[in-house]
Amino acid sequence: MKSIDILLVEDNEGDILMTKEALTEINVKNNLTVAKNGEQAIQILRRENGYEHSHRPDIILLDINLPRINGHEVLAEIKKDKNLRPVPVIILTTSSSKKDINEAYMGYANCCVIKPIKGVDFVHTIANIIQFWISIVELPEIKN
Repeated sequence: MKSIDILLVEDNEGDILMTKEALTEINVKNNLTVAKNGEQAIQILRRENGYEHSHRPDIILLDINLPRINGHEVLAEIKKDKNLRPVPVIILTTSSSKKDINEAYMGYANCCVIKPIKGVDFVHTIANIIQFWISIVELPEIKN
């Protein structure tokens, strides 16, 4: 199996660590890039400001509540760029607000998942998401 490039856009250190744990648990070859705010995510995706050699992700795990530029704004930037638009964006949020969830789907998120509170449940949820997107779904071939 080829390696998968994942962009995790997350400002919570605990959630970053648990995502890494999930990737280790399912033993998937991956290149994980972490952006800790929306501005950094956009720079990575556009390959700007020191990120010129970053890989285009195969999937994006995007939190909504981010510093500088929020997840909805990052999603809008991704979906208006024809080169990034095909990349699946999985919204991960603690918000169960119907407004946030509807806004994510109206912004063309591929799915929206509410983060479980318990650590073990969080790890299993991330593991299941990654397994689904690499084992069942046929991902688009993104040109670097």
